[in-house]
Formats: sequence, C-alpha cells, structure tokens
Amino acid sequence: MKLPAAYAYLGNIANPPKMIVEALKLFGTKEQPGPGDNPVIIKWAEEVGTQVAHDYYADSVPWCGLFMAVVAKRAGKPLPPNPLWALNWAKFGEQAGQPMLGDTLVFIRPGGGHVGLYVGEDNANFHVLGGNQSDQVCIRSVPRERLYAARRPIYTNAPPSMKVIRLARNGDASIKEA
Repeated sequence: MKLPAAYAYLGNIANPPKMIVEALKLFGTKEQPGPGDNPVIIKWAEEVGTQVAHDYYADSVPWCGLFMAVVAKRAGKPLPPNPLWALNWAKFGEQAGQPMLGDTLVFIRPGGGHVGLYVGEDNANFHVLGGNQSDQVCIRSVPRERLYAARRPIYTNAPPSMKVIRLARNGDASIKEA
C-alpha cells in the first residue's frame, strides 16, 4: 500500500526515527476479513514473545499495542509491561512534552485506549501512524483532546529528523480505532 500524498514526506526524511522506519515497513497490513486471521499479524505476537503470543490469538483482538510492540522490538527499544494494552504505553520511554516525529502517542477511547506514532499535527488533531486503525496499519487523525500521554523512546543520540511536523487538516478525525 502506498502512503497517501499528504504523508509522502515520510518516505523522504533523512535519518528518520527507527520506530518510524519499522512502522512504515508494515504500512497497509490489514486484518483478515471475516472469521479468519491475518497470519502476518499473528506472527508479530510470536515475534514479540511467549506471553504476548499467549494473550494475542486472533486479529479480532485489538492489536494497536501489538503493532507498537513489534515496531519497538524491531527498532531495538524496550517494551513497556503488558504491551498489548494500549494505555500501558504511557510507561514507555520517557515523557515527551511537545510530541515530535516518532514519539509514541497514547489516547483514551470508549472502552480503553489506543496507541500509535506521531507523524504530524494540525490545529485540532494529531496524525498517527498505527495499527488497528480502520482494521489496518495506516495514518489517521486523532483529536488532540483524547491524548493521554506522549512518550519518547530513550535515545543515545536523538535523530535530527525528530521535530514537530505541522500539517493541513486531512479528512475526518478518528473517533473509534478498535
């Protein structure tokens, strides 16, 4: 799946954060429609570890935390406890303050939370690269008022591309990710 034109800049950033690089490799991965499961998503749980594989058994189970766990693991970042639970990502890395490219954003939603990566913002929304957004890995706008935590991976040397990205408003904001 190709990045939407509004986000094409992501493919042209010099020295992007490693988590963005790993997340973009998974862009377009979708749930299996109906009763089946996408074996790619199921294998992510196995890759992350035994406990996650035990708790994650079908792509009908919310998988934004699983997406973030496989991205963080591939980028060499330590995982928070119980990474399947979106709100647990509020314990990841360090507090970010103003979110920047590659930061982890944790949101409140009815029935739980949602987690993804900051790829930009407009006046009303954060633009988030995440899993289980419309049943796939994609970029969606999420209202700023839903932000629960902004967390930054711990860097020895922060990538110079890590900055605030101002964008034009792009479509309707997401109201329910799961």
